[in-house]
Amino acid sequence: MKVIPAIDLLDGQVVRLHKGSYDEVTVYNDDPVEQARLYKEAGFDHIHVVDLNGARQGKFVNLDSVLSIITELDISVQMGGGIRSFEDARKLLDQGVSKIVCSSMAVKNEEAWFKVLEKYAERAILGMDLKEGQLAYSGWEETSEEPVNAFLARQLEEGLGEVLCTDISRDGTLEGVNHELYQTLKEQFPDLNFIASGGVSGEEDLKKLDASDVYAVVVGRAYYEGKLSLEDMKKYNK
Repeated sequence: MKVIPAIDLLDGQVVRLHKGSYDEVTVYNDDPVEQARLYKEAGFDHIHVVDLNGARQGKFVNLDSVLSIITELDISVQMGGGIRSFEDARKLLDQGVSKIVCSSMAVKNEEAWFKVLEKYAERAILGMDLKEGQLAYSGWEETSEEPVNAFLARQLEEGLGEVLCTDISRDGTLEGVNHELYQTLKEQFPDLNFIASGGVSGEEDLKKLDASDVYAVVVGRAYYEGKLSLEDMKKYNK
């Protein structure tokens, strides 16, 4: 299993939302580059960055901060938030983002998303955000009626290989990871690599996910709130 430290950006600051609510924001660092530097110095070579303004507005707002992280630290970044078209995806990849995470585009602009998969399959991650069992998008403020299994099956046929699945009900809550969700998805879609996200509360969650053969886990608030040290996270990062 890989452990991927998270940096969520809102108005240029490193924050975390509670259950995806923009009304419940906690600021942890005013300097995204410095935060990423801490991760790199601890031995992490790949991080997860979300442009929360972009996710809500449908355009990149914090891209300069992301590019500064990449150029100043020479660290691999997977980025989501604000990617609405094939051109958006290509722009990020051409500017040095290692992988892109797309959720809204995959739901609202499937033709463009499939074009991304056709050209950049190895660098494209589906951001599958679940709110009460439904696909959520546009900054988690809208949901789709399509069943998750049908949606994933179609994505797999188009060449999808990696899925970052966030249980929004647990995101930023420290309530513990929804292990059953990831185990079920892995059993139903063994050919997909699943990245768990949302609810990590401590080392026990990492231990369970590692044992369940999840491809990777994103860690955010548990680290920022002192529930997990960088040393704890590094121990499970393989």
